[in-house]
Amino acid sequence: MTKYKHPIKVGLSFGLTSGIITTLGLIIGLYAGTDSKLAILGGIFTIAVADAFSDALGIHVSEESENKHTPKQIWIATLTTWISKFVFALSFAIPVIILPNLTAIVISSIWSITLLGIFSFVIAKTEKEKPWKVISEHLFIAILVIVITFFTGKAVASIFK
Repeated sequence: MTKYKHPIKVGLSFGLTSGIITTLGLIIGLYAGTDSKLAILGGIFTIAVADAFSDALGIHVSEESENKHTPKQIWIATLTTWISKFVFALSFAIPVIILPNLTAIVISSIWSITLLGIFSFVIAKTEKEKPWKVISEHLFIAILVIVITFFTGKAVASIFK
């Protein structure tokens, strides 16, 4: 099983991080630009399907290009990436479906920060690094995504109104 540890770690870490950051950025930008539940849900489902395949293929090609993994290891990384990206991206649909948009965005932001914080802590412990450093670095990027995509959505809305 240890020969499959690397591809699972690669797929899970990439899929989780990309699923969180990409989907969070998209829903915040769509919320700020349209405040349309339909647009936000459409974006989430599109990310869950199309971007999950895109990321999985990217990992597949990246792992192949290293020329040091077996075909089975490469496919495990590919499938783990696709599954984790798909699941984490879709998890954002739940609050959007059941809550008003603003509340769903706040809950999604908290969900993102919590997942990234926990995952960053696990990474830091596994790599024997200082947890506060890894967590703060990753959460800084998440907060940056929140701020930039919010203002991007607002700017697009103001241009096209």
